[in-house]
Formats: sequence, structure tokens, C-alpha cells
Amino acid sequence: MNNLWLIILSFSLVTNSATVIYTSSYIDVLKGIEVKKSSIIINKKIITSIEQGYIPIPKDDVLIDLRGYIVMPGLMDMHVHFGQEYQSKAERPIKVERETQAILATAHAATTLKAGFTTVRQVGDSGFVSISLRDAIASGHVIGPRIFTAGKSIATTGGHADPTNGKAIDDYDYPTPEQGVINGPYESYTAVRQRYKDGADGIKLTVTGGVLSVAKSGDNPQFTEEEIEAVVNAAKDYGMWVAVHAHGAEGMKRAVLAGVNSVEHGTFMTEEVMDLMIERGTYYVPTISAGEFVADKAKIDNYFPEIVRPKAASVGPQIGGTFGKAYKRGVKIAFGTDVGVQAHGTNWKEFVYMVKYGMDPMSAIQSATVETAKLLGEFDSIGSISVGKIADIIAVSGDPIKNIKNMENVVFVMKDGKVFFNEVE
Repeated sequence: MNNLWLIILSFSLVTNSATVIYTSSYIDVLKGIEVKKSSIIINKKIITSIEQGYIPIPKDDVLIDLRGYIVMPGLMDMHVHFGQEYQSKAERPIKVERETQAILATAHAATTLKAGFTTVRQVGDSGFVSISLRDAIASGHVIGPRIFTAGKSIATTGGHADPTNGKAIDDYDYPTPEQGVINGPYESYTAVRQRYKDGADGIKLTVTGGVLSVAKSGDNPQFTEEEIEAVVNAAKDYGMWVAVHAHGAEGMKRAVLAGVNSVEHGTFMTEEVMDLMIERGTYYVPTISAGEFVADKAKIDNYFPEIVRPKAASVGPQIGGTFGKAYKRGVKIAFGTDVGVQAHGTNWKEFVYMVKYGMDPMSAIQSATVETAKLLGEFDSIGSISVGKIADIIAVSGDPIKNIKNMENVVFVMKDGKVFFNEVE
């Protein structure tokens, strides 16, 4: 960490100079091509010019030589959970306080940035952890990616994000809409307005059952269409996006018809739902790597609570196949991993699974750059190496278009025009 801060300090001291990056090859995600031998010029945090060849460097400018590596825009993960990381039943601590989650979240954020992810969307936590982390990173107190967060997820009673699931009735007070549990359209407005008051950027709904919640079903619908419509309408009033956790088709259908921005997981998505998503322009965030993780761990005795194990065994193996069908059908796809189920920093594995299940490498990279920027409504500022956009730039060793596993080999990370990680020198 000390080395990272020294790098940041050294760059911040050069206030009137430009930074020039030499690349032997960078990925133009807008055109879907690799561009050879270029100079990327950055002033403050904005890309001001991209020139063919290697331009002369004025005396006061800073040169970063990334020749010999593949350069691309900073990556984006639309489904992370900083502050948590699933552990087996034997390893799980008896209790995890919010203060512990906050401390762990800072480590997870730094690990994620080092893996090349300069922007993430946190879709659900215990309340203020990701909101506080977002602000601490933005102010420069903590190292991590740019965060867009939903704060506390919204559920119905007994739903996937009901924090009292698994507790004896005498051990909790009935959770309120402000705490993220609603029943009926009226309470939907209360919950959304509380998220806005809290400072969240968007809304996360759990419209079906979930794999890791202490409840029987992993795919039953848990919101009425009227409830989801109320959430979407309230969110629009406040300029907030709506992402929905969904495994079962009926819950997805209700959410898409209600106008949500993205469907997360989508395990048992039908062709009818796919066609509705294409018609409505709804994004699909597949999180294949989380499905692969839980399917693998379900084979281990006592890794999951017994009520969770059969859900993990049945849901996990389905996600990859659903992704392949949705991609071929033409559903819009944005990259997301659900890290926090599996380990943070392993986000790159999602690229490998996407290619395994039918997506070409360039499209997989575009799903984590161009498409994610569009989903966030930030396409004008991030998502590509383009003049006028923020300088979020990474480099990897080895060409991922030839071998997608090279996405693991991140050697350089710049966010907001500042270098946070550099193994090239």
C-alpha cells in the first residue's frame, strides 16, 4: 500500500504536465479492434488526444511506456459485494459486525482495483458500508474503484434480502421499509425514498428467492408486479436505476414488464423473458462465476447450511447455459460477477466462463467496458479509451483476444489519470 501511495503522490505533484502513454497495442472497444502503435495523451484526468505512432515527449511531461503489453479501458463489474466473502459453515465467524464489514470492504476494494476494475456497482449490503466506502474512495482517503451503490437491498417479508431470515421470532423486531423490507406498493415508495435519503445511487430488489439466503426456495417470485412498478416509478423520480436479483422466470418477467434496468443472475430465464428484455432494452448481468462457485462448493459436506445446499446444487450449474442462450438470442449483456460469494480479485474468471459458454473474447471485454458504461448511464465519461473521457486505463500481459485467460495478468492500473498499480517498471 505504501508503494501505491508514493506513486499517487508523485503523479499528483506534477500539476501542469501531461502524461503520455506509449502503446504497441490498445483495444478500441467502440470499434472492436486492436489499434497498433499509439500515444495516448492525458491532461489532469482526461484523455485529450490519441496520436498514431510515438510522439516526442516534452521535458515536463511524464512518459509511461506500455509497449509490449495490451492496453484497454478500465474494467467494470456490475455486481459486487464489498465487505463480505462467503466462507464455509466451519470457517464462518459466529457474528460479523458492520464495523468488521467496513474494514474488510476497504481491503476488497483495493484488491478489485489491482485486478483492473476501475468501476463497480455494489448491489446490496448491510446499509451504509458501500455508501461510506464510495465517498471515502472519491475523496482520496481509501484506494479502490469508482463505486455506484444501491445501499441496503429491498426485499419482501421472508424474501432473499430479509435480514431476519433464519432467526427466531423472539430475536428480532419486524423490519420496516426503511430497513429494506416492504409489503405493498405504498411501502415501496417509502423504501426507495429512504435509499435516496441514505445517499444510494440506485435500487436493488430481490424479486425471487436466492441461493444463499436461509429460506427454502431459490426461484419463487417474491414481489408482485404492482410492487415492482411502484419501486421503478419512485426510483425514476429520484434519477436512480433499478437492478433485480432474479433466478426464477416469473419474477424476471414481472420485473422486466415493470421497467427495471437490469436482471442479475437470470438462472431460469425463458425465451419469453429474453424476448421481453430485448424488446424493453433490459440488461442481463449473468454472474456465471458465482454459479460455478456455489455448484462446486455444494459438493462439499457442511460447506453450506443444509437448507442452502440443494439450491446451490441446482441453481449453480444452470447459469452458464442460460447465458449462452441469452447471448445468442441478442439480449444486452453487462459484465458482473457477484464477488463476495466467491473471492474478491477473481473477477477475471467471469471472462473465461463467458467465452466458455459462447461469447467471443472481444464481446466479453466490451461487456465490461462499453456495455457497463451504458448500463450505468456513464457512457459519455467512461467505458472506452476515447478523447474527452476519463483516463481509466489498464494493461495486461498477453493478448486476451487470443487467450481470454490473460485477463488475469493485469500489470498496470490507472484510474482518474492516476497510476495505482504498475508492475511494468
